[in-house]
Order: sequence, then C-alpha cells, then structure tokens
Amino acid sequence: MGSIETSAVRLDEWTPARVRRTATVTVGLLMGVWIIDYVDRVMMAVALPYIGQEFALSKTEQGWLITVFSLVYLLCQVPGGVLADRFGSRRLLVVSLVLWTAFTALTGLAWGLVSLLVIRALFGVGQGLFPGASFKALAERTTPERRATAAGSILASNQLGAGLAPLVVAPLLLVFGWRHTFWVVAVAGVLIGVALWALMPKALPAGLSGSDRIAGQTASGGGGLALVIRSPSVWKFAALFCATNMLGYGMITWVPSYLMEERGISLLNTGVLAAIPGLVMCLTTFVGGWLFDRFFHDRARLYVIPLLLCTAVLLVLMLRADSAAGFTIYQTLALAVAGLSTMGILGMPFRALPPAIIGSGMGVVNVGGQMAGVLAPVVMGWLVDRFSYTAAFGLLIGTTVLGALIAVFVPQRPEQFSLATKETV
Repeated sequence: MGSIETSAVRLDEWTPARVRRTATVTVGLLMGVWIIDYVDRVMMAVALPYIGQEFALSKTEQGWLITVFSLVYLLCQVPGGVLADRFGSRRLLVVSLVLWTAFTALTGLAWGLVSLLVIRALFGVGQGLFPGASFKALAERTTPERRATAAGSILASNQLGAGLAPLVVAPLLLVFGWRHTFWVVAVAGVLIGVALWALMPKALPAGLSGSDRIAGQTASGGGGLALVIRSPSVWKFAALFCATNMLGYGMITWVPSYLMEERGISLLNTGVLAAIPGLVMCLTTFVGGWLFDRFFHDRARLYVIPLLLCTAVLLVLMLRADSAAGFTIYQTLALAVAGLSTMGILGMPFRALPPAIIGSGMGVVNVGGQMAGVLAPVVMGWLVDRFSYTAAFGLLIGTTVLGALIAVFVPQRPEQFSLATKETV
C-alpha cells in the first residue's frame, strides 16, 4: 500500500507543465548535439577535395575516409544502445560527445591516409555511442503521445546540421585551412557538451514515459536485447532504413566534390548550393513527422511508398539537368520529398518500442541506416573512378526504388510491430 501511495505522490509532482517543459528542454538539447554531430560529420565531405589534393588520394581512397567512419559507427550502434539501456542515457551522451570532439580535433593533426583512417575510425566510436543514448534520453523524457513529433524534431535537426555544415565549413576552410577548421569546430563540441551535462532534466516516471510496458514482455521473452534481435519487425525496418539512407549519405559525401570538379563551382558557392537541399529537408522532415502522426500513423505504406517513388523520379530529372542550378533545384526537390517520408520509416519502431529497451531497438534499426553510410561513399567513389558521377548518382535512384519495394513488407500499425519471433499479419 505504501509503495502505491509513493508512486501516486511521485506522479502528482509531475504536472502537465513540468512534463511539457521536460520534453521541450530535452528536445532542444538533443537537437543542439545532433546539429554538432552532423556538422562534424559533413565537414569531412566538404574538406575532401583539399585533403585529397594534399595527400594525393584517389576518389576511392577519399570514399574510404567516409566509409571507415561509417563502418565503425555501424558496429557501435547496438553496443551503444545496450550501454544506454543498462547505465542510463545522460552519462553516455556526454562520454560520446567528449570522444568524438577529441577525435575531431585530432583529425587536424593527421599526416597521411593511414593516420586519417585510424582517427576517423575512432571518431566513429565516439559518434556511434550517441544515437542509442539519444533515443533513450528522448524516450525517458517524453510521453508516448508526443514521442513521434519529438523524434521528428530530432531527425529534422540532423538535416539542419547537414545543411548548415557547408555554410559554416566552407568559409572556415578558406580562412583557416582544413586542419584548423577541425580544431575550431571541436571547440563548439566542448561548449554543447557542458550545456548537455548541466541542463539535461530528470527522466519522467515510468508510468508517464511508458517504461513499465516492457516488464511483461521481458518476463516472457527474455532480455531486452534478445527480444529485439529475434524480432522480424525490427530487422525489416533496419533493411528499409538502409535502402533509403543511401540517398542522404551519397549526397552528403559526393555533391560538394561534384559541384567543384564537374560544374566548376567555387568553394563558397559550393557551400551554398550544398546547404540548400539539407536545409529544405530539415523543414520537410519536421512537417513529415506531423503529417505521419496526424493522418498516416496506421497507414505507413500509403504514405511512404508514393513519396519514395516520387523521390526517384526527381533524382532522374536531377541527373538530366544541364546546369548546376538545375541540378540543385531537382536535388532539393528530391530531398524535400524524401524528408517527408523519414518519420514514416522511423516513426513506427520509435513509437512502438518500449522506452526500457528503445536504446537497443533503435540501435538495431540504426545499424541498417548506417550500413548505407558504409556502402554509399566507397561504392560511389569507385563508380566515379571507374565510370562517372552520373553512374554514382544513378545508384541512388536504384536504392530509393528498392526502399519503396521493402516498404511493402514492413508493419503499418503498432499492433503489427511485435517483439515476438512471429509477427501479426
């Protein structure tokens, strides 16, 4: 009886205003960290022409600088999620940020291809621990009704970081050179890390966040990670995320080099042109989260498949453009439409997974997404070396269509998303 009263008092302390404030502060802090995350990530792609020139690297070797990060980042997804579930999100968030900031700074000290590969791999360890902790922190500090919209804000900040990176990095490269640019950006990581540690609010009680939902499933099905690994639903979404994430990684890595080398655009103008699609995608990702929650939360296929096919058509038009402006216009339209689909792809597992194991669950889903980060840079680099940029960007059309095909088989509604070994049909 006493425990029930204590629980009631604890829930009474959490007024609706306090719950909203907790969610708002959490989303704001995580958005800030995700922006720095993507700036740190994307600035390597912006600096690739200069790094490649200094060390006489081929396009394939330049692609490996992105791929080695992505491979290690992928391998750290599930361990990062498990660590977040076991030890809590707040500490792991800060540890992750400190690690990747340190290796961002060390990138500026590299003396050749091998040292760059090692440093970028260790950078991948730091960043790879972050997504699981981030999803865990968000799930612990939001109610289920607001979670998809909050996640949409976080995902939109990814695109905001990707869009801001060329605008921020291009002038820094011109003023300081590529080595000092990595040091300058590392300082921003230190500042946001201090803010994260000082301002992250306490987690909501389990009764408000929904963390208590896992108890029955864990008791009957084993540990949280075991439940996730055995779930066909989780792996289907991982495959879908892999196919659709090829587009983002491919564009981030190779559009700056394409604009400078094939279109003869200056570095500053390349920064502007490369930023526009990412900033637009930031807005449409947020809008897409709202649309999915409001109109399509139980009809994900009807929402996602037409958007992905429309994206593929716009990519075809992008490749046929006669000018850099035309290329950027169609690229922007393609990424805008793709952004609308993002929460249809990630919203279902994020909403359906219980908060107690969401770090592990989204870690597995994110493994699929980051497999795209392993494949896209180096495969597209090889296609550029062997054939042309047209062949490289053509790969993205195929993977986008593949995503639409995979979407036919993923669960549409939360009740179809199962942690059991067999799904509801």
